Amino acid sequence: MAFVITSPCMEEKSGECVEVCPVDCIEEGEDMFYIDPNICIDCGACEAVCPVEAIYMEDEVPEEEQKYIGINQKFFEGR
Repeated sequence: MAFVITSPCMEEKSGECVEVCPVDCIEEGEDMFYIDPNICIDCGACEAVCPVEAIYMEDEVPEEEQKYIGINQKFFEGR
């Protein structure tokens, strides 16, 4: 299981999460940041510093934000 970045990031895109990630699994996309589920070690450092509370454990993503699980995964396909 990995952390997932959801829609509030699209309006904020601060980047504190990138700075604290110990395994560099967060990458910046055109509209928001994304977490690589294959690299994330579930440490929670990113979740703690997100100013807009856009980061959730995969199994805790709110119903209305569920599509971001697939969006995060798709961003890293073929890399």
